[in-house]
This record gives sequence, C-alpha cells and structure tokens, in this order.
Amino acid sequence: MKNNKANVEVMKPRDGENPTIASHMKQILAELGEDPGREGLLRTPERAEKALRFLTSGYEMDLGKIVNGALFTHKCDQMVIVRDIEFFSTCEHHLLPFFGKAHIAYLPKKKVIGLSKIPRIVDMFARRLQLQERLTQQVADTLQEVLDPHGVAVICEARHFCMMMRGVEKQHSGTITSAMLGSFRVQKETRDEFLSLISQRMPQI
Repeated sequence: MKNNKANVEVMKPRDGENPTIASHMKQILAELGEDPGREGLLRTPERAEKALRFLTSGYEMDLGKIVNGALFTHKCDQMVIVRDIEFFSTCEHHLLPFFGKAHIAYLPKKKVIGLSKIPRIVDMFARRLQLQERLTQQVADTLQEVLDPHGVAVICEARHFCMMMRGVEKQHSGTITSAMLGSFRVQKETRDEFLSLISQRMPQI
C-alpha cells in the first residue's frame, strides 16, 4: 500500500524554547497525508495556532477584569433576563465546534450587574475546551457567586459538529442544557415565568 504521508522536517524549537502549536501542526498535516510545504498550507500551522489560542482564550480571562466594578446597589425584585446570547465553543472530546445561544436570568437581592458583563462571562467559559453541560453550570455558578441573588437560571441551546459531521451525522439535532439555582430551582412559578419569557418572540424595536 502506498504511503501518502508527506516527508516533512518538523520545525524544531531553538534551545530554551518550548515546541509551539505551529510546529506540531506541521507534523499533523504530514501525518494526514498532506504536504505542509505546498503553497496553500505554508502559513497554515501559524494560522491554526493563532485560531486555537483565540478559541481557548477563556483560560486567560480574569473574572475581576470582566466585571470591572460594574456591580450596582439597587433594590429590585423583578427578574432580569438576557436572552439569545450567541456563543461558540470547542468540544473537548473531538476538538470540534459547538455553537448556540444562552438564555440567562437572575433575581436580584441587593445588586445588579452591567448587562454587557453577562455575555462576557459566557465567553469566558465558552472559549475553552468544553462540555455544554459544564459550560451551563459554570455560568450559573459564577453569576451566583458574583451577585449573591435570590436565584440564577441558565439555559443553553447548541448544535454540535461532532454529531453533525461524524458519528451519527445528524445535522438537525440540538442539545439543551439547564442550570437552575436558588428560587429558580425551588419555586415552580419563578421557573415557569422564566421559561415563558424566553420562549416569546422579541418585539421589533
């Protein structure tokens, strides 16, 4: 059987340097049977490293810097909801993307948070190697810790390329995960109100 793997000299790090993602990616391309030296792939290892570092940049994000003091004392007994937050993440099992929307609510006790901070918290956890179940719980636990509200609810809806492109190859299947804390867990009427509100169509503004 003919071996289609291209012969390639792996980029070796200089003394004192650690191997880079790009140097390993060049070898991976060769193992796949490609020629890393052809025109279209010459810069691919560097581009792949840059993309991977961005897609996993959540490991470097700092919660304190994200919140950045945007907590405000406010007496409010109404539910705060931010819905349809787009997120893109990477499945830790196959290193393939999954993407979708998060719907988040909390019941303030003494503090509210700047609305833009909630999607940033989602990004902090989405831009890591993830499980959808863990992502959902991490966002809920973090908001509970930061705000100390009466309760937090998070629902994530996503489609997974590991199901769409390989394995069962079901392109139209979706996954829904939820995390309910505090009042959302123990009070059915609160939970039902949240579910009803996120299912409604947003009005045109």
